[in-house]
Amino acid sequence: MAAAIGRGFLAQTCSSSPRFLRTTVSKPLLHEPSIFWSAKPRTSPRFLRTVVRAQQRPTWLPGLDPPPYLDGTLAGDYGFDPLGLGEDPESLKWYVQAELVHARFAMAGVAGILFTDLLRVTGISNLPVWYEAGAVKFEFASTRTLLAVQLLLMGFVETKRYMDFISPGSQAKEGSFFGLEAALAGLEPGYPGGPLLNPLGLARDIKNAHDWKLKEIKNGLLSLIH
Repeated sequence: MAAAIGRGFLAQTCSSSPRFLRTTVSKPLLHEPSIFWSAKPRTSPRFLRTVVRAQQRPTWLPGLDPPPYLDGTLAGDYGFDPLGLGEDPESLKWYVQAELVHARFAMAGVAGILFTDLLRVTGISNLPVWYEAGAVKFEFASTRTLLAVQLLLMGFVETKRYMDFISPGSQAKEGSFFGLEAALAGLEPGYPGGPLLNPLGLARDIKNAHDWKLKEIKNGLLSLIH
C-alpha cells in the first residue's frame, strides 16, 4: 500500500506488526530512507468491506444514508422517503402497489396522447388535441354515460385488485372471474400474467425480474412527471 505525502515524500506500509505500522519515508534529496514507527492501528478488512458496500448503494442524494426500512430490495428504491411513510411494513406494501398502478395509468395516458396525436397529424382521424378533449361532446355517448361506465368498470377492476392484495392468489381461483382465471394467471400481487395481460411472457420468473421491475417503475415515474 502506498500513499503520496506532500510533493516529495512517498509512504509505504508493511504488515510486519499487528499493532504498529512500519513506514518507510523516502526523500528525493537523500540517499538513505528513514524508518519510523507509528502507533496508528491498521484498518480492519471487515470495515473496508462495509464502507465499500455502503458506497455501492445508490441513493437519490449522494452521501445520504437511506432509511433502514428501505434496504434496496424494492424496484426503484433509492432511499427517498423524507416523510417516513414507509416505516410501517404493511403501509409500505400498499404504497408500492399504489405507485405501480399510478405509474401504469400515466404510461397508458402518454401512449394515448401520442397515438391520438399521430392520427390527428396524419389526417386519419379528426381528433381533438388531448388537452381540449375534455371539452368536446362525443356523439356516441353522453358525458354522464361515459362517467357511469368508467366508474363501474374501474370499480370492478380496483375491487379485484384490492382483494388480491389482501389475499394473494385468491382472484386466480377457479370460478372467481367468469372462467378466465387461466388467461389471467397472476405472477404476484401487482404483476398479473397469462396470455391476456402478459402475451410476450416477460418476467415469468417474477421473483428474479428486478431489472424488468426497475425499468417499468422508471418509465412510469417519468410518465407521471410529464
